[in-house]
Amino acid sequence: MLIVGVAEPTIIMYTYLYNFSMERPELGKELYLAWTSWVCLWTAVMLVLLAIFNACVIINRFTRIAGELFGMLITVLFLQEAIKGVVSEFHMPEGGESHGETHQFHWLYTNGLLAVIFSFGVLYTSLMTRNARSWRYGTGWLRSLIADYGVPLMVLVWTALSYTVPRKVDSGVPRRLHCPLLWEPESLYHWTVVKDMGRVPPLYIFAAIIPASMIAGLYFFDHSVASQLAQQKEFNLKKPSAYHWDILILGITTFVCGLLGLPPSNGVLPQSPMHTKSLAVLNKQMIRKKMVKSVKEGMKQKASQSEIYGRMEAVFIELDASPAHDSADKELRNLKEAMMKDEGGNNGKEKFDPEKHIDAYLPVRVNEQRMSNLLQSILVAIPMFIVPVIRMIPTSVLWGYFAYMAIDSLEGCQFWERILLLFITPSRRYKVLETLHASYLELVPFKAILLFTLFQIAYFIICFGVTWIPLAGILFPVPFFLLISIRQHVLPKFFQPEHLQELDAAEYEEIIGTPRKVSLQVHLSIGLFRVSTIGDTKATYACMHVCRNEGKRVGSGLDPSK
Repeated sequence: MLIVGVAEPTIIMYTYLYNFSMERPELGKELYLAWTSWVCLWTAVMLVLLAIFNACVIINRFTRIAGELFGMLITVLFLQEAIKGVVSEFHMPEGGESHGETHQFHWLYTNGLLAVIFSFGVLYTSLMTRNARSWRYGTGWLRSLIADYGVPLMVLVWTALSYTVPRKVDSGVPRRLHCPLLWEPESLYHWTVVKDMGRVPPLYIFAAIIPASMIAGLYFFDHSVASQLAQQKEFNLKKPSAYHWDILILGITTFVCGLLGLPPSNGVLPQSPMHTKSLAVLNKQMIRKKMVKSVKEGMKQKASQSEIYGRMEAVFIELDASPAHDSADKELRNLKEAMMKDEGGNNGKEKFDPEKHIDAYLPVRVNEQRMSNLLQSILVAIPMFIVPVIRMIPTSVLWGYFAYMAIDSLEGCQFWERILLLFITPSRRYKVLETLHASYLELVPFKAILLFTLFQIAYFIICFGVTWIPLAGILFPVPFFLLISIRQHVLPKFFQPEHLQELDAAEYEEIIGTPRKVSLQVHLSIGLFRVSTIGDTKATYACMHVCRNEGKRVGSGLDPSK
């Protein structure tokens, strides 16, 4: 349930809670779940209070630096757990004798070697499936299926391979998950854990407030940031955001999970940017398919460009039946201009082809719905009823899965990209500018990028160091909340405002850099258009930067002040 139902920080937090409980005779394994139930109840109270007092407005104070450090910490912690897990395969598991396992040297050595093979196998093949769409072999739908669901497929494949180990070795090799069935006493205890909550010593009931505040802070931060990224302006969402209502519902579900002895599920998948983008692509494909069909029918009937455009407009209005968007008129106007270019001859230009040219004029819309939330909850509940299947999975396969989650999260992390930039020699940095890149690479001097990255690395080491403190490790979210004050009062003293805005802006505020091979005229046209239409300050700096550097290079004598 921890793996399929919650975010990564909750797994780390429950590890601390388990170790804390096992080290104290007053709690132990007997009262561990009852104590975590008190943690969930306190967490629920805090989340409800956060929602009542509209605390979600604070989330705007968190900038990119907090999200990047938080993501990098979770990445490193998951990689750390994966390494510890693989090493543990060479040692005797806790309570191994009770499961009838023989732990002779040859058993542990064989189990450890197989764990290395299976964990690295899952990691490598899962990373390979990410690029399945560009493979040469297989049909398109098969490559898409592998790219979308490659990780669970690899878990199934390597689990099946684990059964090819000869039985002569030992029936307990490789080591597999120990998970009680629903009707066994160890599982039935979950549903009656509420009766043992009164047995928890009062000291530990109030001590549960400390981990509860950390979990509430994690959920507040994780859920709000995910929702913020998933509700970017370019998605043209119709329904208003409901941050406070989401946190309120999250508090209620945490309360129910606590009474059942289950880990709370914060369900951030439907609020993820990946989920929103997939829904936007779906809507775009629907509109494209019907528009192209209407254009081809008009061409067969030799209709005029105006009549063809009328049909496309009707399709647009029919499929975009939501309340009017601000960009709808502009999208239709641009589409009409593209169609009318062919009226009376194409004047030597390429004729409008819907298959080639219609994509540039399609609207960005999101099929906003609640079906994904319901399906996710159903899928989370399914593993409870397929425990016999889950028990077949080797533990080493999960260590490989943990490592994959860690490495996969690095893609798109600007902090990680800037760390890699430090290792690129100055003579080779122009290669980065020839590809799509973030705007700070052009607008911020490398010295400022270096200092900012070194600050992040130093702060990350502090955050990671807190997790190694035996008792205080549970307070690892605290440094992230301190970043609000550091970002507002400390960093502006060491960095220029325009540089800090570029390095630490929200993702949707960035200007995507253009490859250097694009002409100077295109650079200036785009930049000056943004300046004249929306007064984009960053575009002003971009234009000055282009004039100053590109102008010198081509000897055009451009004056940045003009």
